[in-house]
Amino acid sequence: MQTAIRRATGRFWPGAVVAGALIAVVAGVRAQPAPGEDAAVFAADGALGEAMRSGDKSSARRLLSLQFTYADQNGKLHERKAFLDDLKGVAAASATDVKVKIYGSVAMVTGHRQSVLGGDVFFLDIWAKQKAAWRILTMQDVALGAGDARDAAPEAPGIEAKLYECKNPCQTIPYRVRSPAEQEIVNAFQAIEKATIAHDADEYGKHIADEFVHYRSGYPPISRSERIAIIEDQKAHDIPSLLTAIQSMRLWVFGDGAAMISTNVVPDDAEPVLRIVRVWVRRGGQWQMAISAQTVIKTP
Repeated sequence: MQTAIRRATGRFWPGAVVAGALIAVVAGVRAQPAPGEDAAVFAADGALGEAMRSGDKSSARRLLSLQFTYADQNGKLHERKAFLDDLKGVAAASATDVKVKIYGSVAMVTGHRQSVLGGDVFFLDIWAKQKAAWRILTMQDVALGAGDARDAAPEAPGIEAKLYECKNPCQTIPYRVRSPAEQEIVNAFQAIEKATIAHDADEYGKHIADEFVHYRSGYPPISRSERIAIIEDQKAHDIPSLLTAIQSMRLWVFGDGAAMISTNVVPDDAEPVLRIVRVWVRRGGQWQMAISAQTVIKTP
């Protein structure tokens, strides 16, 4: 059983701004962004990075949404006020391999940089168009690893696979939806979780965007096709999938794009083990997950 659990990669259990002359790679989706929107997001992300490194609190404040949070590579959460009070203390080096993708009125900036903690991290910055201005909702760092995710799946602590029931998040989530669009996203999310548990690769794939990549602490990125192959392998070898339960969740919908942030725990435990950030896109009337970035929360 331990070997099977180690191979289980259901929701990928934990074991596991921009400056310079960089080229933004833009993918317009369904509702095409207005001309120059990609450049505006790229410039805003770069301006925030410069403000952090120089300690310019006034400039940084204008770029942050009121709901802003930042999770570093250790999973430590920095709320808006604390972030502004210690800009230089959380400032990372300039980024490389920077890409911008816009989904409706949600944009994500991704790339790699050296964090203030000294590690090389993948970062995901999520921006939203609020009152005609791009403001950042969240920043998240993920310290990636190398190797083959199929053979390096960490154990699921504290759970006997044969007794595991996916109540949260498959059946219920501690979040009250505020609109029909939010309900559609929650439905799509739960369909993904149920398909993961059932090893239903076809159903899983219906709710995952073609460009989807999964990032998690300590492991290499996994593309949509690789994730589907893992689910098929689990089914062929009767390997259980174990999911973390959602402790808290926030969801924002802006047109055809949405951002979701959750804190996840081992079922029946109160200590958070993961902070997960996801971006969603609405295509053909259906919501699909475009990215998932999971950072392990390390206790002091």
